[in-house]
Amino acid sequence: METSMWISLLATGVIAGTPILFAALGEILTERAGILNLGVEGMMLVGAVTGFLVTHSAQNEWIGLAMATVAGGLMALIHAFLCITLRANQVVSGLALTIFGSGLSGYLGKNLIGVPLANTFKPVPIPGLSEIPVIGEILFKHDVLVYISYALIALIWFFLFRTKAGLELRAVGENPAAADAAGINVFATRYACVIAGGMLAGIAGAYLSLAYAPSWLENMTAGRGWIAVALVIFGMWNPVRAFFGSFFFGTIDVLGFTMQTLGIQIPSFFLKMLPYVFTIVVLIVVTRETKTRRVASPEALGLSYNREER
Repeated sequence: METSMWISLLATGVIAGTPILFAALGEILTERAGILNLGVEGMMLVGAVTGFLVTHSAQNEWIGLAMATVAGGLMALIHAFLCITLRANQVVSGLALTIFGSGLSGYLGKNLIGVPLANTFKPVPIPGLSEIPVIGEILFKHDVLVYISYALIALIWFFLFRTKAGLELRAVGENPAAADAAGINVFATRYACVIAGGMLAGIAGAYLSLAYAPSWLENMTAGRGWIAVALVIFGMWNPVRAFFGSFFFGTIDVLGFTMQTLGIQIPSFFLKMLPYVFTIVVLIVVTRETKTRRVASPEALGLSYNREER
């Protein structure tokens, strides 16, 4: 391929990876607090349909994004109540929310299929940075939500590893009983992280319907929520590594279109499989790597906490 085509592929990979990145950053916060959220896909779908519906009604994409964020947070609140307050099985709760989100989004969006959207997030090149050869074209000629995702990577990393609140959050995910004994409010911390994770999943869904492919299609997330959950493991619960993972999966996602442009004859079904095949392969490799390096998930991940059993 020519250099320009490589640059175009990588730039498109950043765009395609952005919704996965938003969802993965939210899941990192959630899992660092010890809660497993398998409802990311459903939260993304509800965020996507809410963002599209509100934007179409209000004629303002920022209002649509805000409401998508709220919708994702409300979905996460259900998960938090079930898993933290009622101590329900976190896997079952997450799967139920994915099914619920798929059905709810399909119902809310049944009259929105094929409806054009006038207000969307359009590319806004950053002066100066966008003129840097190669790097500028790949990273700095996108819409504002892509730039927000860059900022979130730095903010979440700094919060988790350089602040007292981040240390307390990680303590809750590792040993909630010890954190509770030290005066940390385990339940409030977990609630906050789960809701924040759901809000980011809502933004991820809204990015799909308001920026990536401005439209509404039933189940338009196409499994990206599951890739985001896998990406957390790939990134070893680190926001910076999650960025590179999302960039990688985004590039793989759009690689099929580039191959078709080059005239390479490959069945479309195989091309659609590529991101998920690579997800499985990467999970196998990373799982072996974490065992070698003794890098493990948060110790209390997936476990409910009961103060009476402390």
